Amino acid sequence: MRLERITSAQNPKIKHLLALQEKSSLRREEGLFVVEGRREFSHALEAGFVPHTIFYCPEMADQVGHDVLAQAVNAAGVMPGSDRASLLVEVPPALYAKIALRGTTEGLVAEMHQRSLSLNDLTLSENPLIVVLESVEKPGNLGAILRSADAAGADAVIVADPLTDLYNPNLIRASIGAVFTVPTVACSGAEAIDFLKKSGVQILTAQLQDSAPYYDVDMTRGTAIVMGTESTGLSDLWRLSATSHILIPMLGRLDSLNVSVSAAILLYEAVRQRRQ
Repeated sequence: MRLERITSAQNPKIKHLLALQEKSSLRREEGLFVVEGRREFSHALEAGFVPHTIFYCPEMADQVGHDVLAQAVNAAGVMPGSDRASLLVEVPPALYAKIALRGTTEGLVAEMHQRSLSLNDLTLSENPLIVVLESVEKPGNLGAILRSADAAGADAVIVADPLTDLYNPNLIRASIGAVFTVPTVACSGAEAIDFLKKSGVQILTAQLQDSAPYYDVDMTRGTAIVMGTESTGLSDLWRLSATSHILIPMLGRLDSLNVSVSAAILLYEAVRQRRQ
């Protein structure tokens, strides 16, 4: 692994890092994305993602941070001249403060090589639990749902017809690295429905119309919980393809919950039923 020290915010490598954080088009074009923080970075490494450039502030790293860096060096395959040989860039605290979106990220920000999963890459359990999100827009919501999916032991998250970049830094940050711990696939709605039906997975669409309370529906068999956006809900493609329609009873004056809260409730109902 090559080592370089940078002190100026005008350095091209610093400008490139900042551009990757902001521009999804650049992330797609270069096949790179940005991870910030030792926890997220460690999850990415464990999932097999390879570092491209690691920006490291020794003064801000504790022993765990140093251990994660050593893990990254091993993951990068440190042979000089290798096509995937990574670059380690040491930066001072003042410069790290300019490149980090959070102040408490243990001195680690990295550019990583992207890896795309397809539906065929998914390995499902005997009675899989899957979350499907149609046309999700807000990276923070998707990140929060990924955290719940990880906590509930879900087999996968499928993002159908996505409107947000799966490598958006806000998504990665909101998921605290769950985007790396939960297999996540982006595809069309038609592809997702075909995959679920061929896999023998029931499709439960969360919607207000023609629905039964979620706790009255059997989730002990292979189940996909399908949710739409808070503004428009699910498309007719999913409504017509559903095995059952489910809802979360609303006892107050409002008619909906945040989609990430709804996902957590439905995931843990599946967990509850499967543990009885």
